[in-house]
Amino acid sequence: MKITIERSELIKSLGHVQGVVERRNTIPILSNVKIEATDGRLTLNATDLDLDMVDSVAANVAIIGATTISAHTLYDIVRKLPEGSQVELSTAGDGQMQLSAGRSKFTLSCLPTNEFPVLSSGELPYNFNITAAELRSLIDRTKFAISTEETRYYLNGIYLHKADRDGVSVLRAVATDGHRLASVEAPLPMGAEDIPGVIVPRKTVAELRKLIDESGDEVMISMSESKIRFSFDNAVLTSKLIDGTFPDYQRVIPSGNDKNMDVNCKLFSDAVDRVSAISSEKSRAIKLVLSKGLLSLSASSPENGSAEEEIEVDYQGDTVEIGFNSAYLLDITRQIEGATAQVSLADGNSPTILREMDDASALYVIMPMRV
Repeated sequence: MKITIERSELIKSLGHVQGVVERRNTIPILSNVKIEATDGRLTLNATDLDLDMVDSVAANVAIIGATTISAHTLYDIVRKLPEGSQVELSTAGDGQMQLSAGRSKFTLSCLPTNEFPVLSSGELPYNFNITAAELRSLIDRTKFAISTEETRYYLNGIYLHKADRDGVSVLRAVATDGHRLASVEAPLPMGAEDIPGVIVPRKTVAELRKLIDESGDEVMISMSESKIRFSFDNAVLTSKLIDGTFPDYQRVIPSGNDKNMDVNCKLFSDAVDRVSAISSEKSRAIKLVLSKGLLSLSASSPENGSAEEEIEVDYQGDTVEIGFNSAYLLDITRQIEGATAQVSLADGNSPTILREMDDASALYVIMPMRV
């Protein structure tokens, strides 16, 4: 194999694939990226056996061929080369790869390609296209609620499924960690009418999010009961799905919350942020007292003192006192893009709903806490 490629093109492609590779691996081949040179293109492939990333880039290929090499070592070398460098990669069948750029030369150990596992092949029965903007919205507005608790592994991802709202079919993404829940919708794409409900793992979501910003207008999604694939212009991300049953989240969304407060979302978010500066690092507790036309926010801690702030709101119901984890509350208010947020409560001990006044596609639930 012998190829020449511009450093910026190589670093961009390596940046896509090396994130999949774990820093510590008991299986040596999983630390490597597979490099394959064909007519005019260089294809890079990395996997951790659950997630597989393939990225291809145009290159000047003198001799076709393939090898595997340490992903992080190669990335670190190329990252440190001068901008504008022409990078030459070559192998001579001796288990080593030569990398040269200007006066820099490296000799790197390789492993044979026949040891490299294949995860990305095979057809998946359900296929549809979604705009990059819609996929970005589904991810950004739900990922903060993904659980990190490994014992409840079925919550360690985003639940992607077909749902119905007011008789209209939608593509819905849901994430929850038991303390808060995020549910966000996009129009149901053609071809997604019969998709199974799938749980996309947290690591896959993180790698996918990086790719979306550099993609074109559309992303092709293919899935089965056990795998999902996201196809971009020059990159393909294939992932195993979480093998578990996502809980019936509809039961968590309260239906009897009849006390509605409308509030300027930025004013509310900023007030929560300021007052929470005084709350203890452990509980992050903040108390909200809601009365006619007024919301009072307060926090106190033995080590820091106390804080209070009042803001005007549109509310005509009975007085309600309720406590929240301020970090969870901020996570939600920062997802609301419109000017006005609606907060729907039942009482001081029940789950509370937050939503954007002018956007019915997103709904958030937060559990109260004792203050």
